[in-house]
Amino acid sequence: MQVAIYAQFSSALQREASIEDQERLCRERAEREGWEVVQAFADRALSGSSLLRPGLQALIEGAMAGRFDVVLAEALDRLSRDQADVAALYKRLSFAGVAIVTLAEGEISELHVGLKGTMIQLFLKDLAQKTRRGLRGRVEAGLSGGGNSHGYEGVRRLAPNGQPVTGERQIIATEAEIVRRIFREIAEGHPPIAIAKRLNAEGVPGPRGIKWRDTAIRGHRQRGTGILNNALYVGRLVWNRLRYVKDPSTGRRVSRQNPPEEWITTEVPDLRIVDEAPWEAVKARQREIDHSARVQGIRESRFWERKRQVHLLSGLLHCGACGGAFTSVGKDYVACANARKLGTCDQKQSFRRDVLDTAVLDLLRTRLMQPDAVAAFVAEVSAEMNAQRGAATAERALL
Repeated sequence: MQVAIYAQFSSALQREASIEDQERLCRERAEREGWEVVQAFADRALSGSSLLRPGLQALIEGAMAGRFDVVLAEALDRLSRDQADVAALYKRLSFAGVAIVTLAEGEISELHVGLKGTMIQLFLKDLAQKTRRGLRGRVEAGLSGGGNSHGYEGVRRLAPNGQPVTGERQIIATEAEIVRRIFREIAEGHPPIAIAKRLNAEGVPGPRGIKWRDTAIRGHRQRGTGILNNALYVGRLVWNRLRYVKDPSTGRRVSRQNPPEEWITTEVPDLRIVDEAPWEAVKARQREIDHSARVQGIRESRFWERKRQVHLLSGLLHCGACGGAFTSVGKDYVACANARKLGTCDQKQSFRRDVLDTAVLDLLRTRLMQPDAVAAFVAEVSAEMNAQRGAATAERALL
């Protein structure tokens, strides 16, 4: 009996040795049963709530190719924690004639898929509700519900019992002054993109230490994102504006806005950065823009519902001068986003998309698709991936 082992852990904060522990236990089980382990698959620091994991996809491919007879894992939830995904995986492996055996449940049958899948789904739902309840209590106490806005940092101190205190924040004076400056300049009529370019030219670090973008300043008014819409700057902590659901086709989280009556608002006057006058001036300017003929026309056309076409090289083009990503400028042209939006690059020339597509495809045909070039390409990619994984492992061990 030929066996493939699958091991997985979800969080980058878990031990890297978790994979080795799972594999060791599975190998011991295979040895007792007299099975031959022919391959081991693993996914490190990837959520089990989706099937879109490289190791699991490779396992499915191997099963469909008939390379083994049994998949051995620590528990069914290592393969997936989503009830529909568990059923789909079981159906595909059964079609390939491959059985699933776990150390916790034994050989998996339709009964396990139904009952265990339901139990896992209920556990995740209960865990999410308890987490939200705990977060709500923290927010109503004026503490952070997760993440910090630009202008604030977490307070690191110990409680009288020696345990670390979490959720407290304090104002960063230098960043707070930049926030006040942005509100003043917006109230004076300066556009966000011009403010972002000036801040970048002055070398002022943006949120999370990256370059300033106009989108980081203006954000989305209804969703409360961006510098101009963050009520924390006027001493109001607003939580539960958004909820997140998983897209079943991609496994990625998608945000949805909650109704205003579900928002939780707590007054935190000690965290106020912006006075009421500039805040109201910015709100008035936003209302003025909302009622302008241009914005009203965009709303009537429902422009945002027209999904932008994905082209051959979408997301793959980078500027040769600064390394920044290319972005669309008009229907048929692309250009350096850093030059157009951030003002940090002098390469302002735009290029026709079809010309670039032709050039890249010609290079692939004439230069890359040669046996020695393909071998070198594969070797370089493998070396880079191994280096990145090694660095991530070392960083986790250090943390």
